[in-house]
Amino acid sequence: MSTLESSSADTPALGYAERNTLYWRRNLVVCVFGSFTTLVSLSMLLPFLPLYVRQLGVSSQAAVIQWSGIAFSATFLGTAVTAPIWGRLADRFGRKPMLVRAAIGMAIVMSLIGVAHNVYELVALRLVAGLVGGYASASTVMVGTQAPRERAGWALGILSTGALAGNLIGPLVGGFLPGWIGIRGTFFAGGAMIAVAALGTIFIVKEDFDAQRDAKRRAQHVASASAQRANVGVVAALLVTAMMVLLANMSIEPIITVYISSLHVDAAHLARVAGAVMACSALGSMLTAARLGALADRIGSWRVIIGCLLLTGLAMIPQAFVTHWWQLAGLRVVMGMTLAGLLPSIGKLARHCVDESSTGRLLGWLQSAQFSGQVIGPLIGGFIGVRLGLHAVFFATGALLVSCALLAQWAHRRAR
Repeated sequence: MSTLESSSADTPALGYAERNTLYWRRNLVVCVFGSFTTLVSLSMLLPFLPLYVRQLGVSSQAAVIQWSGIAFSATFLGTAVTAPIWGRLADRFGRKPMLVRAAIGMAIVMSLIGVAHNVYELVALRLVAGLVGGYASASTVMVGTQAPRERAGWALGILSTGALAGNLIGPLVGGFLPGWIGIRGTFFAGGAMIAVAALGTIFIVKEDFDAQRDAKRRAQHVASASAQRANVGVVAALLVTAMMVLLANMSIEPIITVYISSLHVDAAHLARVAGAVMACSALGSMLTAARLGALADRIGSWRVIIGCLLLTGLAMIPQAFVTHWWQLAGLRVVMGMTLAGLLPSIGKLARHCVDESSTGRLLGWLQSAQFSGQVIGPLIGGFIGVRLGLHAVFFATGALLVSCALLAQWAHRRAR
């Protein structure tokens, strides 16, 4: 064997992140745009969803509210179920195919929602959107595995900002677009926006993924599986924390309109004020997500996670004592600012808990935990609000966040 061949044989194979060093910034831009457009399309139906349910033949007010809630939650439930599966497939077949699959699937399903004939088809299609979609989840897997470890927190923070902006702007778009092109036309417009993201993903996103090479790396890491079992407690803490992010944010959603009405807001302006207050947490998160992600790169993710959990828990308590709606809005902005540091830091830590060949699977589980929190949060908030009163929702959520901070502190010590 020649000296050159011997040298090449002794050189360790480059990992996935090293092979994609030239692509991760460009891919981050496309993923931010795609996450923004898909979440705009998914969240813009909030203002007119009850109207569409009524248009599909549901008559009584109670049934309209019930079916609207079911249809809204169906997408998150579907994503929670399939995110780990797509994460595992991303490890096996590459990240870009998962992005393309999600974008094309969501574009088709969003357009089909516009031709639904009854409320059962609406719910089924919303569920399918969650099952086959998940562009933001697939983006998290790609960015979280391609970005250099020392920049992963910042990159995931930027991606989180795009997703939050989509959730913030979506309801605003849904407030005026049906008046221009009709409710069904709005779904077609949403499908067209996602189709643009799909084209950008197909032609702009680049990925160096070698199935045989990465399969060999997976086989090499099997021997270390027993050592990784020591990280099971750390991974469990990360999953619980990921769930708490959206659980805390969504726990007030079922009662926020009722709570604001108790603050002497005129009935004519109640819906508008409630929508503005709901958007405040996303606005606060947009302001700090990238900065807190970069902070995690500098001082460590565990410190940011513990600090953000404690601050968010403390920010929940004053919300129970407000006397004007603008005070609640301001506190929701502060809460969003502290919540924003959690997801980028959790995603960054995920790369250290498992080997590179399993990162996509773990990030998929983290996405599943987040969407589970989005489903569970309103249920817990509604139950506590009915049983113990509206103010108890803030106390209970704050206590959960502080408890989660203690869990994170334990996981930090275990990781060290």
